[in-house]
Amino acid sequence: MTAFAAFFRTRTGGWTLALGFVVVWYFLLQGIARLTLDVAPNPAAMPRDLLVNLLPGALLYGMSRGLAWYLPAMGMLMAALHLGNAGKVAVLGGPIMPDDLLAMPNLYFLLEGWQWLGAVVVVALPLALLLLMTAWHTLRAWLLIGVLLVTGLLFVALPGTIVHAMDRSLGTSVWNQRGNFEDHGLLLHLLQEGARYLERAGSPPGRAEVEQALAILQRGQQDREVAEEQAHAHAQQRNVHLILLESFWDVSLLEAAGLSEDPLDPAFRALWAAAGNRHIQSPVFGGYTANAEFELLCGFPVTEDAVFFEGWLRRDVPCLPRHLGAGGYRTIVSHPNVAAFWNRVNAYERIGFDTYWSKADFVLDDMNREFLSDASLYRQVLDKIDPLLRDGTPVFNFILTYFGHLDYPLNERRPGRVSSTSANSLLERYANTLYYKSRELMVFLEELQRRDPDGLIVLFGDHLPFLGPNFAGYTDSGYLADKREKFDAVMVERLVSTPLVIIDGQRGPVDTGNDLPMYQLPALMLQLLGDERPNFMEMTGKARRRIRPLPGMHLVVTDGGLQLCRDSQVAAPACAASREWVQSLIIVTRDIFGGEQYALRPPEGLSPPRVAAGTR
Repeated sequence: MTAFAAFFRTRTGGWTLALGFVVVWYFLLQGIARLTLDVAPNPAAMPRDLLVNLLPGALLYGMSRGLAWYLPAMGMLMAALHLGNAGKVAVLGGPIMPDDLLAMPNLYFLLEGWQWLGAVVVVALPLALLLLMTAWHTLRAWLLIGVLLVTGLLFVALPGTIVHAMDRSLGTSVWNQRGNFEDHGLLLHLLQEGARYLERAGSPPGRAEVEQALAILQRGQQDREVAEEQAHAHAQQRNVHLILLESFWDVSLLEAAGLSEDPLDPAFRALWAAAGNRHIQSPVFGGYTANAEFELLCGFPVTEDAVFFEGWLRRDVPCLPRHLGAGGYRTIVSHPNVAAFWNRVNAYERIGFDTYWSKADFVLDDMNREFLSDASLYRQVLDKIDPLLRDGTPVFNFILTYFGHLDYPLNERRPGRVSSTSANSLLERYANTLYYKSRELMVFLEELQRRDPDGLIVLFGDHLPFLGPNFAGYTDSGYLADKREKFDAVMVERLVSTPLVIIDGQRGPVDTGNDLPMYQLPALMLQLLGDERPNFMEMTGKARRRIRPLPGMHLVVTDGGLQLCRDSQVAAPACAASREWVQSLIIVTRDIFGGEQYALRPPEGLSPPRVAAGTR
């Protein structure tokens, strides 16, 4: 035993223990993730993934003051990365992406109490241990730090070379990021997607590329199908009330849930039926509400696995709020969350809102844990805008609800009314949340229409609710598969579809004729308002076919029915035209929101009439 201990006090013994710890801890973490969340790299990928974990392990040990400092630092760092990634895969269906580093501060706005403290510990403790572990007084530590810095600089300077080499050797699937993680391991996945992020961010499209894309988009345009007399019935400035309902969805579609009653208010059912039982197609599932906001406010789809407000909205843009504001509207957004969540303070300013009422602007008088009830939010918003409704100032009133957020808590004023035979307690909690959300919504609609009978009202869910890891809650009913790679076209359509209701003032509910991709909503709203002023949202609002782009794939309705087109697969004949349209759309999106905005001042004949860019 003494000889054994003496060995590990030697240089060779120290390295053996340091790297041996990485091996043992790696497999233990993968086992925990697999057993608790059913998430781990494929067995064939584990040897390479382990080797990639050993490289930073060796570098950090070389910088360390010794095993006593190295082991807890390395252990916490690996646990935070691997278990954090497993948690994201289980909840949202995809692994950690580079943009998540930008989004990480939002986690601390969302959590409270012990959850907030736990999140701080998960991030702060590994960083603190790494700082304490480093032997700052030694030459070898500084040499290794220099190696890391030079490597990082090369990574930043040559992202295109790196990502193309990794794509050739490892392969990639934009639409199946979970599959990329499972085939490559977490660290290689992050390196590959990090290089892709840097390449994309550092190379906005040029004028010629944008003009070519605009020409393709124009070829794919047609007039809307909504009746002409309805579209131009109200040319005056009517108020617009846009209501985005957190996690609002028809849970009765889950046949295996065994619900004791339909959670949706019968009055909402009747209203929805009068509007044709239509759906709006969101870019996200279970979270990332800000991407739904971007689409419905700016009229362009999110095609990246990233929060657009965080890293991709870099220019002032004439989105729906700025367009209406230029026409004399007072533009207001209300959301009873921390103001800076998802970078909303900056994003709302860039797209043209005059006023942003956040958590600090509301009386928190009816809380479901940390979430203000919809009833209180609606009442307070009505009180705030009532002077504008009375004096005739046209209002664009965007309400983003917060009640209904995971994990669906209710207060004592809202006892459970709906039971479920499912063992999934999250599903039953969601059903009861929906029970109250739908009823509070209908009370609000009655009062809103009393005060503003001619207003244009649009309401819909932002995304489907999270009901358990790996699409639990949905899989029991066969509604979705347990992995995105198993989804067919019908399942992808189900994944993105939430209820949509449009009330055109005293004309009543509008049947849009088919389900609507969320990014096409702004152009439709302007048409219903009779607003014929030039606007860049027409580029997507008049698409000849109904196309729902998603990261790495898109849905398209063709003459032959619903078609799922994955970018990494051989294109079906029906996908060729829509794929060209989507790729052109991506180019124009990058140009308008993060590039030189050539698309807002193109040559004649290539796009809708010129629109003022409003850039800084």
